[in-house]
Amino acid sequence: MEMANRTTVQEFILLGFEVGKPQHLLLLVFFTLLYVLAIAENVTIIMLVHLDTRLSRLPMYILLSNFSWLEICYVSTTMPQMLLDLALSNKIISFSSCFLQFYIFFSLGSTECFFLSSMALDRYLAICHPLRYPQIMSPNFCYVLVTASWVLGFLAYIVPVTLISKMSFCGPNVIDHFLCDPGPILALACPPLPNAPLDSLIFMDVVVILGNIMFAVLSYVFVIVTLMKNSSKGNRVKSFSTISFHLLVVTLYYGPAAGIYIRPGGETDSNVTKIVTLFYTAVTPFLNPMIYCLRNDQVKEALLRLWRRKAVFLKRKVTV
Repeated sequence: MEMANRTTVQEFILLGFEVGKPQHLLLLVFFTLLYVLAIAENVTIIMLVHLDTRLSRLPMYILLSNFSWLEICYVSTTMPQMLLDLALSNKIISFSSCFLQFYIFFSLGSTECFFLSSMALDRYLAICHPLRYPQIMSPNFCYVLVTASWVLGFLAYIVPVTLISKMSFCGPNVIDHFLCDPGPILALACPPLPNAPLDSLIFMDVVVILGNIMFAVLSYVFVIVTLMKNSSKGNRVKSFSTISFHLLVVTLYYGPAAGIYIRPGGETDSNVTKIVTLFYTAVTPFLNPMIYCLRNDQVKEALLRLWRRKAVFLKRKVTV
């Protein structure tokens, strides 16, 4: 029976990783561990920022705690379905669930782009305009940036996802991926393909990804130039160390994403696409907390304060 949008496909099969049963088990154990660690790390950052009164007032950590919440949502959009497919032989996902995952996955990805730009803006203001920084980057303004990132992220792909979902899909219904990605989905559409869905998708990819890349790059260029001009050697090394971690996070996210969604043309091997997608959807949320907290004295001091508070609390509890 055909659906209202004339499609004859009512469910998709996610092909996932084409490996043998022993490899399936290894992948299941590895990705489960990766998922649990990613969730635990990001939850730790959220709790640390909210429990420590000093960090909770600093703009960078307000953004970082919200960024960690975003990472939890992002990794949870794809990993549970992928783990379920590895554990079970049934890899079927309904038409509506597939497009819901497509929309949420791209919306969270767009939100991450805007978050990275917000964090680049924070570093730009902190280093290039230190005197005005406390007035501009107030906690209220930080929450405005957070809200704007979420709203813009979830508005960006409404039109492309809706247009693609209205296309006719004649079969086969096998998606050569572990998630509902537009490339493999469009490959299943009945020809001839209308221009509007593809054009709107490419337009949003360019605007969201390239626009935020340019903003982040320009922000960090200004930061580096300012550090080279005004900082002493000791402060310059310390500041460059902090900025390098931000640049590493930006590179880890935008490098694979741009390679997949803003390539000049031509087909990309499906296995390469799966590996690259897996990297920025699962590996990056696991690495980001360690990158941001590595050699971060403020985080180490906050952990020591919380540890002392816990020790004092336990000591009082024992004496009572």
